[in-house]
Amino acid sequence: MVRGAPQRLGNRLARYWTDRPLPLDLAFYLVCCGYALGVALTNEFYGYRVWGNFATAAYGLAAAHSGWLLLRCRAGRVPGGWFGSRWVGLGSVGVLGMLAPLGTLVVRRLTGTDWLPTPWSWSAQPEVWVIERSASLLLDNGTPYVDVTALDRSAEVNDYAPYGPVMPVFGLPRALFGGSPLADALTDARLMFLVTAAVCVWLTLRLLGSPPVPVRAAQLAVVCPVTALTSAAAGPDLAILGLILVAGALAARDRQGTAAVVLAVVASAKLIAVLTAPVLAMLVFGRLGGRALGRFLLTLLTVGGLLNLPVLLVDPRAFVEHVILFPAGLGEVTSPAASPLPGYLIASTGAVGQVLAFLLLGGAALAIAVWLLRRPPVRGSDAMLRIAIGLGAFTLLTPATRFGYLVYPLVMLGAMLCFRAAEQRETAPATSS
Repeated sequence: MVRGAPQRLGNRLARYWTDRPLPLDLAFYLVCCGYALGVALTNEFYGYRVWGNFATAAYGLAAAHSGWLLLRCRAGRVPGGWFGSRWVGLGSVGVLGMLAPLGTLVVRRLTGTDWLPTPWSWSAQPEVWVIERSASLLLDNGTPYVDVTALDRSAEVNDYAPYGPVMPVFGLPRALFGGSPLADALTDARLMFLVTAAVCVWLTLRLLGSPPVPVRAAQLAVVCPVTALTSAAAGPDLAILGLILVAGALAARDRQGTAAVVLAVVASAKLIAVLTAPVLAMLVFGRLGGRALGRFLLTLLTVGGLLNLPVLLVDPRAFVEHVILFPAGLGEVTSPAASPLPGYLIASTGAVGQVLAFLLLGGAALAIAVWLLRRPPVRGSDAMLRIAIGLGAFTLLTPATRFGYLVYPLVMLGAMLCFRAAEQRETAPATSS
């Protein structure tokens, strides 16, 4: 009886999740509204505060709509028409909480205050400027990385570009066509990130057979605060996530060669994508066997080498300093990634804490590796879940981390629901027959 209690609780929560969505919608939007209000009132970054003001109104409207739907349904008068859809709340957040602050900040950025040492005046986060500068450096020097040891001053954080050589591609439009206010606004790297993410989501859904997108998936992946905030103030992680989703959908559709190419591209933009490679590799193995896995890995390594070696050979020292040492906290300048998540809090207690943090991180990696080897994923939804858990563990346990990286597990959980919807639709005819 005691042994069955957790299962009964899990079944009850699952029914509540699917059969009574409106109370959860209301709670979700109220929590998001509270978070956005806190950002608007207390955050040091100008762009974050602008987002917080817009998002507070957006989540408030979404909560009001969810509350109205809930009251109508409890009164036995289920609303019809487009205004009776749960997507109205999502749409309000998408327009007022994402696109509106992004447009405001893109225009505000034309005042030229972003490079000043004053976070309360920044209309874009430093990663936006750094990626745009990296594109110009790549065109001029063949490498996007500054030699921080050859500067005529002490190196600082914003001298670093802790990305792979593919990331500057998002800054190329500004480097090539910028210069006038209109051109600078239209080539803002945040727009490139957002367009890339949107195209990747569309392509992922097409690869999955255009399944209906669950509202809960859109809440987790698109309109939750970490996604909405980064879309307005920064954005590179959204493009990275979009490309990971495409690679996962390709692998789930047994197109392992193309999946490996896309994964090599995204891993050459940001190293965090490398953490998804073991899961997708085991998905290929679970579906197609060892020979397909071998082709997947060979393609991944070959394309990755072709993308990274030319830039590495131009300036090996700068490449290693920017891409490997700085993110690991071993560069000439210490990484500012220090959000008070468990890994950072444990490591900050001293030398013993640092060792313990790395042991916990290694233990989590080992547990996930054993899980993959003993039960390789054979469905895309299984792979998305394992990627979400892996990236979540990495974000929580690594000593140098940011709250913003929580966007990775949340988007992957939303993707899992979309993949699962596609899989259920495919198996429905067989089940009914």
